[in-house]
Amino acid sequence: MLHLKKGFWVLVSFMLFVGILAGCTSSEVDNEKEDKEGKVTLRMIESITSPARTTLLKEMIAKFEEENPNIKVELISPPLQSADEKITQMLMAKEDIDVLEVREQTVKNWAANQFIEDLSAYTSKWEDWNSLTETIKHGATAVDDKPYYIPYGVYEKTLFYRKDWFEEAGIKVPETWDELVDAAIKLTDPSKNRYGYSFRGGAGSPDYIEFMTWSFLGEKITEKDAYFTTEGKVMFDTPEAKQVLDTFVEVYKKASPPDSISWSYPEMVQGFTSGMTAMLIQDPEVIVTAEENMEEGTWDTAPLPKGTPSGVAQQPAGTAGWGIGAFTKHKQEAWKLVSFLSSPEQNLFFAKENSLIPIHLSAGDDPYFKEGYFSSYIEMNAKPEEFLIADRPVHYKGYAEYRALAEKDIQALLLGKLSKEDVLAKWTDFWKKEKENHK
Repeated sequence: MLHLKKGFWVLVSFMLFVGILAGCTSSEVDNEKEDKEGKVTLRMIESITSPARTTLLKEMIAKFEEENPNIKVELISPPLQSADEKITQMLMAKEDIDVLEVREQTVKNWAANQFIEDLSAYTSKWEDWNSLTETIKHGATAVDDKPYYIPYGVYEKTLFYRKDWFEEAGIKVPETWDELVDAAIKLTDPSKNRYGYSFRGGAGSPDYIEFMTWSFLGEKITEKDAYFTTEGKVMFDTPEAKQVLDTFVEVYKKASPPDSISWSYPEMVQGFTSGMTAMLIQDPEVIVTAEENMEEGTWDTAPLPKGTPSGVAQQPAGTAGWGIGAFTKHKQEAWKLVSFLSSPEQNLFFAKENSLIPIHLSAGDDPYFKEGYFSSYIEMNAKPEEFLIADRPVHYKGYAEYRALAEKDIQALLLGKLSKEDVLAKWTDFWKKEKENHK
């Protein structure tokens, strides 16, 4: 009997051993096999997902794999709404993520938690680093002046205008905010349902107060703390901020559709592309919408208007790009993929397909960007001393609270329920307290 029991447990142990082998995930077995064959599998995860963009990335990855037969790339594409949360969870669990999409909204937290690699060791030897535009370098090194990701493009605003209306009225394209207001008023004719400007008074309206104030103040703004001046004052506590609110209210009351008091992104774009408004300030993705809905030759783009008396324009530049996970076992291969996707040739292709501003100075030589609707963006990036980049104060805990507060105050200002002095005093007080609490 004892002999039978002993034989039984030998059999059970053998079966358990076989079960353990069978229970290994296919990826673990594959990885073992690939390692023996000298092939590496990289796990890459994107954040700003869409079916079209995922298809595009797969096309680029296929080319990378063709050029690097020892590397296979597994692309992970979570749903857009929860992508950043999903990536953060994977990083917190120290999952083996080799290449990941990093955004201006996520880079600070991920870098602080040591979830992503400082790419300095790679960029210092990368031949394409010096060909990046200043805007892209600024985005890449936004945290501690270290490159935690290589942006694949930039979201910047420019001026869209009705070329035919301007020519018909004999008005030159505005180069300053004063000229923009004058042109907008002249081009406004409510009897024809024509207005000079696509105003944004609803959700997102603080964006426009923000970059207008930066432009009027110019180099007086602190580069890394952009709601404060170099003298330490809140930017709303300045004569230039009063000019901005005067300009903002004037262009609404004299040159914008009355219901634009509640317009946000979709409505202001629709106002321009439908033929209601003469000017719009927006991101490059509007180019595709305008091309689909407007007649060729009736519209064009121009650099952002500059502030007075600063003589510069200033705005935030939204960026996202490719970084390397801190827990990867294949750093060199991961950098190989990041540098491939970030090369002038591949980035130019990606930018064209996604309506983005390319990251390399050489893009200015491509006719698509040099001569087309993107030319104004390329011109601005080629003149960093005239078109400055500021950083939104997202590192302050109260930034989101301020945005909600400011939207309500802007509505009250436009409706005459709050004076510009009251609004500026309120915002100044808010940011003084934020500054003090941030210390």
